[in-house]
Amino acid sequence: MRRLLVFAVSALWIGCTPSSTVSIGSNAPDFRAAVIGEPERFKGIADYRGEVVLINLWATWCVPCVTEMPSIQALYDKHAANGFRVVGIAVDDPPFADRVATFVKEHNLTFEILHEGSGKVEEDYRARGIPATYIIGRDGRIRVIRQGAADWDTPANSALVTRLLAAPRP
Repeated sequence: MRRLLVFAVSALWIGCTPSSTVSIGSNAPDFRAAVIGEPERFKGIADYRGEVVLINLWATWCVPCVTEMPSIQALYDKHAANGFRVVGIAVDDPPFADRVATFVKEHNLTFEILHEGSGKVEEDYRARGIPATYIIGRDGRIRVIRQGAADWDTPANSALVTRLLAAPRP
């Protein structure tokens, strides 16, 4: 009887465990997020296939998120001409899409901003909070995971982006 119970609990656990993990080297999970200003248009990870992309999960009300935005913008400015993509996915509640658009304008953010307020993107990326940032190589594999705010405009991060951009497209 005990063996049967252990088997049943194990089967339930396996059934509830996500089939893919989010870790360095794993494929970036797909997502579906609205384009700011075009709420009927959505993008997902497939839209960035073959690109080097930094995905940042953030919110307008999150002080650490706001604090790190200038360094993300600076890293983007240094490498955008070489094809580096930055995608900020705002996780503010759905009624606050206008607040996100205003924030982007007020902070002069020139990288792409999407909006997904259901919590699904945080769940799929296994974010333990925001900000959460993921750098993805051309092969679609996660190269960096950072939970919490960071200074992205550093020589080490710039060198990483340069190295990833030098990789051939798949």
